[in-house]
This record gives sequence, C-alpha cells and structure tokens, in this order.
Amino acid sequence: MHIERRDFLSTLSMAGAATLFSGNVLFGATRPKKDKLGIALVGLGYYSTDVLAPALQLTEKCQLVGIVTGTPAKAETWKAKYNIADKNIYNYKNFDQIANNPDIDIVYVVLPPSMHREFVVRAAKAGKHVFCEKPMAPSVADCLAMINACKSNNVKLAIGYRCQHDPNIQAYMKATKEGKFGKVKMVTSAAGYIDNRSNHWKQSKALGGGVMGDMGVYALQGARLATGEEPISVIAQASTTRPEIYKEVEETMMFMLDFPSGARAACQTSFGINMNYLQITYEKGWVRMEPQSGYKGNKGSMSDGSIIDFPLKNQQAKQMDEDCLAILNNTALIAPGEEGLRDIKVVEAIYKSVASGKNVKI
Repeated sequence: MHIERRDFLSTLSMAGAATLFSGNVLFGATRPKKDKLGIALVGLGYYSTDVLAPALQLTEKCQLVGIVTGTPAKAETWKAKYNIADKNIYNYKNFDQIANNPDIDIVYVVLPPSMHREFVVRAAKAGKHVFCEKPMAPSVADCLAMINACKSNNVKLAIGYRCQHDPNIQAYMKATKEGKFGKVKMVTSAAGYIDNRSNHWKQSKALGGGVMGDMGVYALQGARLATGEEPISVIAQASTTRPEIYKEVEETMMFMLDFPSGARAACQTSFGINMNYLQITYEKGWVRMEPQSGYKGNKGSMSDGSIIDFPLKNQQAKQMDEDCLAILNNTALIAPGEEGLRDIKVVEAIYKSVASGKNVKI
C-alpha cells in the first residue's frame, strides 16, 4: 500500500462515515439459509491478493464473490481473474450499499489496523457478518465499539487468528489444558522478520503500525495460548536499530508477562530480526514449536518424544471454512471479537510500560 493510496483511503473513510445505515433490518433476521457463504474482501493489498484470494479457491463453505477497493485498475484485474460480477464490486465511498446485496454474506476487512473499526462497524450496520484481520484495532475502545456494533446488528465478528485453527497449535494448547507435563513455569515466545520498507502502514503510527501492530501479536498469542491464562502484568522495552525507517514506531519490542498461576513469559518481536519459535517449560517436561506461526503449518516436539506435525493444506482456508461453519450453524467462533480485545488490552499495557519504564497491571 503506497502513501498516495493511504491518503486516499483516509479521505474516503471520513466521507463514508456520514452515509452509514443499517441493512440489518432488511437482511439480518430474514437472511436465507445457504450452504456456501459469499465473501467480499475489503482492501486488495498483499494479504488479500497473495494469500486470502488463493485460499478462497480451496474453501468448501465460502467463496469469493465481491471486492472493495479504491483502485479501479485492481478492480478490473480481480474481476477478470475471479469472475466477479460488476454489482459485487465496491469502493470506499459506496461501500454501505453492500447492505442491499444478498450475494455477500461476509465482509472480510483487510486494511491497516487504524481503519478496522470504521469498516467493521459499517459492515455490521449493513447487516453483514465480519471477518477482521489481526490485530483487531489500535485501542481497547476501538475493539469494544466493533464488538458492540456486531452484537447490536445481530452479526458475528471473527478475528483472523489463523494459527488458532491450526491443529499443531491446538496440540500444545491441549497439552497445557490436560496437564500433560504439569503446570507451565516459563514460556519463551518470539516472532519477527526483517522489514526494510519505509512507506508501508507498518511504519506509520497513525495507521496502527509498529511491530506490536503485526508480529507482536503472534509473540503475545504464543504466551497466552501456551499458558491458557490471561496475563496480569507486563514490563516492556521498545527499541530500534534503524531510526531512519522506524521513526514513529518501534522496530523491536521485548516484554515480560506474569500470569495468575505464577507462570512467566519472555516475549520478543521485531521487524529487524528473523525469529519464529515457542518454548514452553513445564514442571515435568517441555514443548518446543518452530515455527510457531508459519503459514504452512507449525511443527514441534515434546519432551516425551511426541512429534507435533499435523498435516494442514491451507491455514487460511481452514480458518475461513471453520468460521463460516460457525455462522451457518450459529455456534461459537474459535476467535471472536472478544479474543482480539484480550490481546489489545495487553498491547495497551505494553505501551504504558514502555512510556513509564515500570511494571504495569493489566
């Protein structure tokens, strides 16, 4: 996403806010039963183009039927490639008209985090279920507004935590829950890669950038899922080795979490270091995952010799199919809006700790 497009989207976002209306009255209670749900992707950057759209060709419970983009040339390309009908192509100004389109059941928001709240709320008011990419939003207040909008409009909100749908991740969560090796004592969780860009949203504070707005959530999720608990306090330190790129936001974050059981987690995340692993030390054993958040599945081992290597065709396809099944059957989502909120509560505390230099209660 280039600077020009970001500016364009911001302008359109403000313009579109005045046109909100609720399509829930029309479609919420009378939405016809389907076997396969129609998805519209909002924002056609890398993740939509290279990851989600291909994954939607593998899904069984949903299909790509619409797009929302501010770039007409992209719209034409997608229309031809995925046979998208003209009536299912929207821009950021006429987005709210999606309420009148029965082809589209779900709006998948794939925009910079600063724009998640606006488009989740607009989608909910249009009577559409919502998938929203992680992190959920830059603030707890944003998350609550998104959750409340979806509840009041009787639609579901799922956060794109693909890893929680991965059977390999679920394997170590099960080991903790069942007490396979006793209580968790210490977790080391790391997630990072080298990002040399200088004009992406990840380097912009206003757009929700900074490493905690991306890879940091994986490091945090690793600790939360490994312990099966919510942290009660954190102490954190932010840094950068490339201030010419990361002038507004942190490049690297290190944080230590305390949990109610007494378990602790040392987490690190960075846009300047390649790392992706999780080590869980229990009273009577250990689990190690490397990678812990890869697209093609995550592999690991346990101290009793067990291997964690469940086959996975496509994380995103599994995520979307399972979330669609929850909508179709009206059952609980694996990662609803409340799960995204839990992470952002910790992220806010991390930034407070960085600012104060002190341990912060969550």
